[in-house]
Parts: sequence; C-alpha cells; structure tokens
Amino acid sequence: MVDIFPAIDLQGGRVVRLVKGEFCRSKEYSRDAVAVAVEWAAQGARMIHVVDLDGAKSGKQSNLPLASKIAGAAGIPVQLGGGIRTLQAVKRVLDAGISRAILGTRAVEDRVFLEKAYGKFGERVIISLDAANGRIMVKGWMESHSGLDASDFARSLKRIGFSEMIYTDTLRDGTLKGPNVPAVRKLLKESGMRVIASGGISSLWDIKELCGLEEKGLSGIITGKAIYEKKFTLRQAIRAAGGRFYR
Repeated sequence: MVDIFPAIDLQGGRVVRLVKGEFCRSKEYSRDAVAVAVEWAAQGARMIHVVDLDGAKSGKQSNLPLASKIAGAAGIPVQLGGGIRTLQAVKRVLDAGISRAILGTRAVEDRVFLEKAYGKFGERVIISLDAANGRIMVKGWMESHSGLDASDFARSLKRIGFSEMIYTDTLRDGTLKGPNVPAVRKLLKESGMRVIASGGISSLWDIKELCGLEEKGLSGIITGKAIYEKKFTLRQAIRAAGGRFYR
C-alpha cells in the first residue's frame, strides 16, 4: 500500500505553500499548524510531512518547537526537514518527539556526514533528493549542486544502507501541474530504492497514476497544495491509494 503524507510547510509559524520553492511566492493557509495536523490525523494520515522553510533557507532550525507540538497533538508520527545539517541537530529533532529527520543539503554536500548520520540514527533519518531537470537542488532549493546526477546520488545512498528516500521535482512543486511520473519511474529503476514522491500533485488521477509504480518500489506520495486548495480531501487521496485506515 502506498502511504499518503499530508504536507505542512512552516514559515514564521504559519502554514504556507510555495511555488517551485520560491520564497517570494508564498501563500498562507493557516496560522494554526497544530489544528491543521489534528485534522490530517482525523482524516486518516499515518504520518505527517513537516518542512521548516525558515530552517531550509537559513540552515538554522526555527520551527522545531512548533513541529514538536504538532507531533504531540496529532498523535501520529511526524517527519521533519529543513535546516537539519549537523548530527546534533538530528538528535535535537528526534529528542523533540519527531519520528524521522529529513536530511537534504548537508547530506548531499558531505558524504562523511551522511555515513555518520546513517550509522548513528539508521532509518530514523531519511534523505530528501530534490531535483530540477535531473540535477540536485540544495539550500532551500536556491542553489543547484552542479554535476551531481539524481540517480547517481540515489545509488550512493543505497550503498550506504538507506532503503527509502524522498524525491521532489522542484519544478513541479506547488504548481498543481501534475507529478513528473517519468522521472519517478526512472529513479525507481536506476536506484533500486523505495521512493516517496512529491511535487505537482493536482488530482486523484495523479495519485492513482503514481500508485501504478507501487510494484516498482513507490512507497509514498506527499501532497500539499492540492489538499489546501480543496482539489480533493486527504481522505479521498488515501482511498485512491488503496488505504483502509479511516478514523
């Protein structure tokens, strides 16, 4: 079964969505992130995907206390990314009640750090591979890591021991133009890893199309703007993915 992860992106404590990761194109959806998380849990989510946008941009975690409150109130696991760039930061996140820390920039730029993070925390860390036209983006998607191919990096993750990763097409994220299914399929084939796909989800058809890759290794789908813009409900997305965990 493919899990559906509702996304909560935090900017200044508010729930927002960006377009293609551009901070100047931010739309606010709520000033009560905890209430949003409780609603997603009530609709059947098994894990919530939280991103500290301020942390992703600055490299310093800004919304960890709020993310901790979200985890406590929702009563379901939370994975958190954004600005987690040291082993100490990973530990702070996990100690705050977060189930899984998402690593991005530092994991891409520092192989030694990546190996140490996996050695110390194992599957409680997951790597977010954010790419545009096959090239990995870092530092809140503001910079391209030139010369680093997404599939090559994914294969290196598997060699370290990782079995699952998050893949976001940054050119689709927040656009409601549909996911980059060919890129997800290619990554699944070339990496041999389980993949949580993100970016561009706009309809239940998108959910069903991606779920067609479940046998190839697709393990989850992150949806954000589509549920905030009421293109479908989270409950409907879970049902479209074959889920049966309703409350």
